[in-house]
Amino acid sequence: MDISREAVRDASWPESVEIFDTTLRDGSQFEGIALTTDDKLKIATQLDYLGVHYIEGGWPGSNPRDDAFFQRAAAGELELGTSTLVAFGSTRRPKGKVDDDATLANLLGAKTPVCCIVAKSWDYHVLEALRTTLDEGVAMIADSVSYLVAEGRRVFVDFEHFFDGYKRNPEFAMRALEAAAVAGAETLVLCDTNGGSLPHEVESATRAAVEMFPELTVGMHTQNDTGCAVANAVAGVRAGSRHVQGTINGYGERTGNCDLTTFVPNLTLKMGIRTLPAGGVERLTSVSHHVAEIVNLPPNDALPYVGKSAFAHKAGLHTSAIARAPDAYEHIDPALVGNGTRFLVSDLSGRATIELKMKELGLDLDPVQTKSVLEELKSLENAGYHFEAADASLRLLMKRATGWRNPYFELESFRVMVEHRPGEKMALAINPLGHYDGVETEATIKLLLLDPEHPADKERATRIVATGEGNGPVNALDAAFRTCVGDRFPVLDDVELIDYKVRILDSAAGTAAVTRVLIDATNGEERWTTIGVSENIIEASWQALSDLIVFALEGADGRS
Repeated sequence: MDISREAVRDASWPESVEIFDTTLRDGSQFEGIALTTDDKLKIATQLDYLGVHYIEGGWPGSNPRDDAFFQRAAAGELELGTSTLVAFGSTRRPKGKVDDDATLANLLGAKTPVCCIVAKSWDYHVLEALRTTLDEGVAMIADSVSYLVAEGRRVFVDFEHFFDGYKRNPEFAMRALEAAAVAGAETLVLCDTNGGSLPHEVESATRAAVEMFPELTVGMHTQNDTGCAVANAVAGVRAGSRHVQGTINGYGERTGNCDLTTFVPNLTLKMGIRTLPAGGVERLTSVSHHVAEIVNLPPNDALPYVGKSAFAHKAGLHTSAIARAPDAYEHIDPALVGNGTRFLVSDLSGRATIELKMKELGLDLDPVQTKSVLEELKSLENAGYHFEAADASLRLLMKRATGWRNPYFELESFRVMVEHRPGEKMALAINPLGHYDGVETEATIKLLLLDPEHPADKERATRIVATGEGNGPVNALDAAFRTCVGDRFPVLDDVELIDYKVRILDSAAGTAAVTRVLIDATNGEERWTTIGVSENIIEASWQALSDLIVFALEGADGRS
């Protein structure tokens, strides 16, 4: 049956929704993220490339990095073609005056056309956190908005804990919104600050706000503490919200924010609601991965739409069906979000999976070669290899089945020495076990550098011996190899080892157990993983390192 996948918008939903990105502020509060000013400028450029309507740059006056970011942006270092830069702050202090409030002054000093201020809409917070009256809480909102509007700024107001406040005291929550609306706020943003609300609660409360302020834009800011950040934002849109705040990859305080890489395609591809400009949705995957690199966190392979595993298929039933009908097990065409279909190869794979994987990798094997790959794959996976996680090594395995051999180098031997030289004890704050510093690792490699024109002729090869030092065996082997090849392979100058994983496959065997090593590498544009398996961890590491290097060299040669 041919089922149409064209999104049909319900007439009660908005035609379009503004996308407000807060990766640079709320997203930076995610555990493990520490952005420099340069990082923030790079991410802002990516967000503008994506096409979000607003980029919240941070809180001027709260830290030197945010101050430097706004200063450099104002000086012309950030050129935005699509997005509008926003500065974040708060209302005036209780019983304070707007014209001598430092936070409001810093907002104006950031020189952004839009200011977003956070305000209290939960009576509990006004009475207990601010320790002031509800009337003063309302006045703080009204005064602050009026002041910023009078200074020529467009003003958005984030109503902190709105949904909790609406449950406890809906009259005050609506009073808070009204104060901002009357004072000239452009957008009223309803925040699920604790992230504890569920979609049916969000939809009901949002609809009440939309009905009360039909002339203004009602926005959503949802946290993911119940795993419902995206669902809650969608529920708000169903109720009439036309502005949604979120972050790339869902980064944010505690468990994160509404993930725009999921929310945007849900609205555009599933609900027929405009979000990003033309071409923006197709850039989601590349921007997701680029931002992950900038914040120095590994991409989440399991993310919907943009994750590496989002359109990955392992089950034989799925892969054989996709061979006949590509949309049989994929809810959208992956290309719509800039992603692609992947076929995972394991010892459970059949011939159809292998053939699809070869097609994906651009290889052409005959039936005999395909059978050979399948048999070798099953044998290797039985020995501990895991090619689902190491596409680069899998590609090389398949190429070898065609008769191809590494034309660049051949290992003659290597030797790794780890020397422990007891010296002064390290400070206990650094090493609480009281171990001694002074471990050195040295690797010596003997290589045959093959003649590019006659790689099979060993008489034409150049034998080189080199030594390298490192902070561990893999680092030392890599250093020794690079010393061996010198300037012969300049493409390796851009190749960086970014992750190294070790797993013991049979812990019952103790120190004689088989070890699996996975190494991740990047050249700044592409990321790949290679694998090695051996009872000797250094040999397993060399296998993965060697594949990593060959894969990089093949990429430079076009992987023909």
